[in-house]
Amino acid sequence: MRWLMFFLVALLVLLQIRLWFGEGGISNKIALDKQWESQRQINEEHRLRNQLIAQEVESFKTNLDSLEEKARKDLGMIKDGEVFYLVIDKKKQPATDRAEP
Repeated sequence: MRWLMFFLVALLVLLQIRLWFGEGGISNKIALDKQWESQRQINEEHRLRNQLIAQEVESFKTNLDSLEEKARKDLGMIKDGEVFYLVIDKKKQPATDRAEP
């Protein structure tokens, strides 16, 4: 009877060790939960970014003013009949460019 009790306790300990520390155990589940949460946050950030891009594309399709604004800002384009003036602030130029002869 003593051998049977010893065997059952040893079996219980072995199963508990495997449950807590083995492959697919609780420690592995905790690590996977952390990884899942991190990936969920990344996916949420990407979803919001994609939503903003989709809104911008829809704006370009329906509103020519926004398309014109984007062309002016990013490409430096101007309309026919407009005059482009480039104003340079000497205070913001690097010291090497301000050298006067």
